[in-house]
Amino acid sequence: MTSAIELHGAPHVERYLETDGRDGYHWRNGTTILLLFTTGRSSGLPRTNALIFQPWEDAYLVVASKGGAPEPPAWFLNLQADPLVEVQIRGERFAARARVATPEEKPAMWARMVEAWPDYDDYQTKTARTIPVVVLERV
Repeated sequence: MTSAIELHGAPHVERYLETDGRDGYHWRNGTTILLLFTTGRSSGLPRTNALIFQPWEDAYLVVASKGGAPEPPAWFLNLQADPLVEVQIRGERFAARARVATPEEKPAMWARMVEAWPDYDDYQTKTARTIPVVVLERV
């Protein structure tokens, strides 16, 4: 197993794809990374983002935090426009449907994600928007 390496943005995605996640799956502070493939809502072009995730029952969770910015990340807007996405975890790529966690689901899901990346709580204090937890369910 390759140790965690410091990759960000496009170089992270490229290295993850080149190595089937051998490089890029393990990231900072013990986190794990998946690749989320969306379609640009305006451009129609494919977009790929490396995101911290946690498994949840038969699904996977990601957080649309953008570091606590006032606006959500572009990938979140893309999946709102088209919730049919693809996900890659290590060398496995599969189709999924993205949805926002319900108010009933979110507290437990948020706690799981904060356990993986404690900064999410800090990000929420930086913005007036409610940061969503996104559930990625295989289709």
